[in-house]
Amino acid sequence: MPSATPTNLYDLTRPALGELLSGWGFGPYHRDLLWTALYRKQVRSLDDVEGLRPDLRDALRERTRLGHLATHHESFSSDGYTHKLLLRLDDGQTIETVLMRFKGRATVCLSTQAGCAMGCVFCATGQMGLSRHLTPGEIVGQVMHVNRILRESGESLRNVVLMGMGEPLHNYEHTMSALDVLVDALGLAMGPRFLTLSTVGVVPGIRRLADEERPVQLAVSLHGATDAERAALVPAGRRWPLAELMDACRYYSEKRKRRIFFEWTLISGRNDTPEHAHTLGRLLQGMDAHVNVIPLNPTVGYDGGPSRPESVRAFQDVLTSYAVPSTVRQRRGIDIDAGCGQLKAAVERPSRRSLPTSP
Repeated sequence: MPSATPTNLYDLTRPALGELLSGWGFGPYHRDLLWTALYRKQVRSLDDVEGLRPDLRDALRERTRLGHLATHHESFSSDGYTHKLLLRLDDGQTIETVLMRFKGRATVCLSTQAGCAMGCVFCATGQMGLSRHLTPGEIVGQVMHVNRILRESGESLRNVVLMGMGEPLHNYEHTMSALDVLVDALGLAMGPRFLTLSTVGVVPGIRRLADEERPVQLAVSLHGATDAERAALVPAGRRWPLAELMDACRYYSEKRKRRIFFEWTLISGRNDTPEHAHTLGRLLQGMDAHVNVIPLNPTVGYDGGPSRPESVRAFQDVLTSYAVPSTVRQRRGIDIDAGCGQLKAAVERPSRRSLPTSP
């Protein structure tokens, strides 16, 4: 009997695929044959999988599917290197994926949720709220979608950053299953040092990452170095105060023997003064930490503006005095709403405006 809800094969890790096929009477050979077809050969259809027994192919057709994502809207930056995709899911939800090309490498920024519950005030995704978590296959599907684009130009994907729509540690199980698929040696075989997960500071998730020794680089969005300043920008700061967050970060760094990247969105006059930098420097001094600073990408729902270049340089100079290294992250795709949630908000804004307002 066909399954009422066909299983998206991209939702399954290799062990989970093995369990599925084992229940049908097929062993590890068939699991690995199908797995390599999906991720090494990146077939578009089950009909393209070579070497399958006819009865297994029939079972797969009846009970499973390949959950390819559809392009709802796309934009190309005038810089020639940034390609933003608004992808449509089966239920009509849309998510953002950004392909960024650099010299000799390509990076994709993935979403882990449709919307976000964290409510960061300067973030377009935070302003729209959470619709739902993405499944592992919807996260992996973004990588497969971008791989097809890159293959057309003879390029390959090197870096994956979980910095798109949503909070990865709020969707922990599905995000980790997706990472397991990405690093699987018989599949995409992505190097763990080229995978970065960004969190607003979900403390239980950070500690769990450390305990499970997950193969991913950790980036933590700070944006404020006191509880009051951080909570004004990142409401999750009220749930997990800085002392608790920094304790979890030190636990992670010491247990995993890894550097943590701290993200700091520079907002003119609000968190970009030398005084702010001194507070941050004292907070991170002595840790194996690196600060990524980036001037704000303005959004319609927030009245802040990006820091001036001289403020950025002064901020970095102060951090250097505390032996805290920093990098100004390159702003990409400003002309195509490349910031998290901005393209979705821009594309779907007209439909929201057309709704009747209350008298």
